[in-house]
Amino acid sequence: MTAAEYAVQLQAAAGFIREQDDFLVVAHVQPDGDAAGSTFAVAWMLQSLNKRFTLINEGRIPDKFMYMAGPHTVIEYVKTPPERKFVAVISVDCADFGRIGLVSECFVPERKLLNIDHHATNDGFGTVNLVRSDAAATVEVLYDLALELNLEFTPELNDCIYTGLLTDTGGFRYSNTTPKVMQIAADMLARGVKGYELAERLLETMTLGQVSLLKRSLNTLSFAHDNKVAWLSVTLDDLSATDASSEDMDGLVNYARNVEGVEVGMLFKEKEPGIVKVSFRSGGLADVAALAQKFGGGGHVKAAGCTIRGSMSEAVERVVREVGMALA
Repeated sequence: MTAAEYAVQLQAAAGFIREQDDFLVVAHVQPDGDAAGSTFAVAWMLQSLNKRFTLINEGRIPDKFMYMAGPHTVIEYVKTPPERKFVAVISVDCADFGRIGLVSECFVPERKLLNIDHHATNDGFGTVNLVRSDAAATVEVLYDLALELNLEFTPELNDCIYTGLLTDTGGFRYSNTTPKVMQIAADMLARGVKGYELAERLLETMTLGQVSLLKRSLNTLSFAHDNKVAWLSVTLDDLSATDASSEDMDGLVNYARNVEGVEVGMLFKEKEPGIVKVSFRSGGLADVAALAQKFGGGGHVKAAGCTIRGSMSEAVERVVREVGMALA
């Protein structure tokens, strides 16, 4: 995308927000740091514009991200679906329409949707699309949108932006850590964000359940294709035995990917009997977004995911075979 094309998208997105009101704001199911940061960043932006809005996610925003919420609550759709439907929708960090999940049932058929995202696999499902695939995180796009809207960068908004950058770049260690990412991060620090506190909270601190689950899952570490592929698996029994939550699985996939010589690391997570979620991480030789798309998923070249119907053993067999073919 050229700078001129991006400028047009920013203008269209700003116009959408100025012209509409009473928004539904939604991020992808099982929100991570960028999804949560983007959700709350949009909330603070809309509040500063005196717009009405409702935040909804299919599930729960992990507790570790709720410091960004302030007075804003996020409706958990599976527990308390709203009785009304919405015309104006803002989706953030959703690579495709399916990632919105059950919340899409809250849209009227003639809904108007602003799609704000950074995934290369985004299919432009919005009425208005603000998608920049070379951005490290959706909050990077929202930073540009805040400038376009001439908004004040409040401490609350700054924390949201920094959080999304910090988490989606792996603490500014991944290859998506561009000069622009560092410039935005520096701007946030100059505005008072306590980066060291956020890094401690989000990257260093582990719950007891997370440690217990790590110990258990490392026993499942397996290799294939000349040790270029490695994976871990977590079953529902593992979660129950360790008293861990789904958010305690964050980062587990890296223990497979970080083994020397491994090109593709994966984490297989049993979501419910017969449904397995797969997280991919690539060293660069394999495009895991393309791999995930073969199973109905998506993401980035080096980080992606998909969901497979079948048993854990069936999911592992199918995906490991496909990854081996891609590497060959």
